[in-house]
Amino acid sequence: MPVDAFLFDKDGTLFDFAATWNGWAAQVLATLAKGDRAVLEAMAEVISYDLERRAFNPDSLVIAGSNDEVAEVLAPFVAEMEIEELAVFLARSAAEAELAPAVPLAEFLDGLLARGKVLGVMTNDAEISARSQLERAGVLDRFAFVAGCDSGHGAKPDPDPLLAFCRVTGVRPERTAMVGDSLHDLEAGAAAGMRRIGVLTGMALREELAPHADIVLPDIGHIPAWIDG
Repeated sequence: MPVDAFLFDKDGTLFDFAATWNGWAAQVLATLAKGDRAVLEAMAEVISYDLERRAFNPDSLVIAGSNDEVAEVLAPFVAEMEIEELAVFLARSAAEAELAPAVPLAEFLDGLLARGKVLGVMTNDAEISARSQLERAGVLDRFAFVAGCDSGHGAKPDPDPLLAFCRVTGVRPERTAMVGDSLHDLEAGAAAGMRRIGVLTGMALREELAPHADIVLPDIGHIPAWIDG
């Protein structure tokens, strides 16, 4: 069945995960630790971040977890902030992160729009971060739907936010492809009855994604060829 709409994850899909978030995390942890090495190491451990490599480990909660989940595990080490305040801090900081698009996004998205495809973004990040980053990348206006974990639809791997995209756009789930770099993305797509496209610009390996995807591509730039093929 043809695909009329593409719903993209953000981090690790539209933007290369490691290139965007590894350095950002080092800065955020240092800010929250306020010079306390023991606190810095404890926070890095709970989010599975390697301080020496300045890189997330593949099992990190941050890769597929929601902004609220990250705030919850860091909150015990940040006495001056309540969980809600810390979640806002993380969202605002993420909104200013230095972005590394997986491909030239404007050209790629315009190509899909020229084919008549409907586009959306569903991320487990906060909506304010998603909108800010997409605007800074110059592509926010390409999307008919942008939702985060705090947009009122829930978070992946639940299918509800994906189905919200279908309700808003009027495209049936079976004619929609969920595109993502994590099992959360693909599991949500399966639960929603969507096609599933895995990409390798996140932390997951091909062999992890393949059993849960219709196709695994190196990056989103290969989607037009997949459509044609």
